[in-house]
Amino acid sequence: MLSLKLTLVPLFLLFVSISGKLWGPRVAGWLAGLPVVAGPILFLLVMDHGTAFGARAATLSLYAILASESFNFAYAWTCRTRPWWLALAAGLSAWFAAACVLSRLPVSWPWALAVALTATCFGQTFLPRSTASASGAKLTSKDLASRMAAGAALTLIVTALSARLGPAWSGLLAVFPLLGSVLAVSSHRAHGAPFVIALLRGMVLGRFGFAAFCLTLAMGLNHQPAPLVFIEASIIAMLVQTASARLARLKRTQPVTRANLSPETATPE
Repeated sequence: MLSLKLTLVPLFLLFVSISGKLWGPRVAGWLAGLPVVAGPILFLLVMDHGTAFGARAATLSLYAILASESFNFAYAWTCRTRPWWLALAAGLSAWFAAACVLSRLPVSWPWALAVALTATCFGQTFLPRSTASASGAKLTSKDLASRMAAGAALTLIVTALSARLGPAWSGLLAVFPLLGSVLAVSSHRAHGAPFVIALLRGMVLGRFGFAAFCLTLAMGLNHQPAPLVFIEASIIAMLVQTASARLARLKRTQPVTRANLSPETATPE
C-alpha cells in the first residue's frame, strides 16, 4: 500500500506536466481538472476506512470544487498585476476560507452537485481571458521531480491523517489545489500571467468530469463493490470530459456575426 501511495499520484502529475509541454496550457489545464490526484486519494481512503467513509469523503470532494475554483479565481486575477508568491497567497487563502465554510455544510450529494456546478459556471464566466499557447515550453527534470515529490507528500499526509481528520476534511484535502498550485507557480515564473490564466481556464473545463467522478462515488459506494464503482466513475468522468472538450471546441469555432459581436464576446478565449 505504501508503494501505491508513493507512485500513483506522482505518475499522474508527471503525465499532466509532460502534456503541458507537448500541447500547451489549455490541454494541461483540462487534464489537471480530472481526478488525477483526488481519485487515487479517495481510493486509498476507501481501502483504509471503508465505503461509508469513502462516500462521505467523495461528497465533500464534490463540494470542494467550489474551493478549487476560489483558488483559481483569486490566483488568476491577482497574477495579472502581482508576482507569483502574492498570487499564490491569495489563491490559498481563498481556498482555505471556502473549505472552512464547506466543512460545515450537510453531507448531501444533491447540495454538493448544485454547489459544484454553480462554481464551475461562475469560473467559466468570470475568470480573465487569455489566448496564450506555448506547447514545447521548457520543462526541466528538476521541475518534474519537485512536482512528483509534492504529489507523493500530499497523498501520504491526507491518508495518514484521515482517521483524525474524518471524512469531511479528508475529502476536502483530497481536492487541495496541489496540482493547480505547482503548475500555476511554475508556469507563472516561466511564461507569465497569460499562460497561467489559460492553464486555469482549462482546469475549469475539467471540473465537469471531476464532478461526474465524485458524484458516481458518492452515490455508488454504499451499494456496489468499491473497485467496480471506481471503474464506473472513471469511465463516466472520461465521457463527460470528452463531451465538454467537444462543446468548448464548437464554441471557439462558431463564426462571429454582427448580431452577437460586442466588446465582451469579441474577446477570444
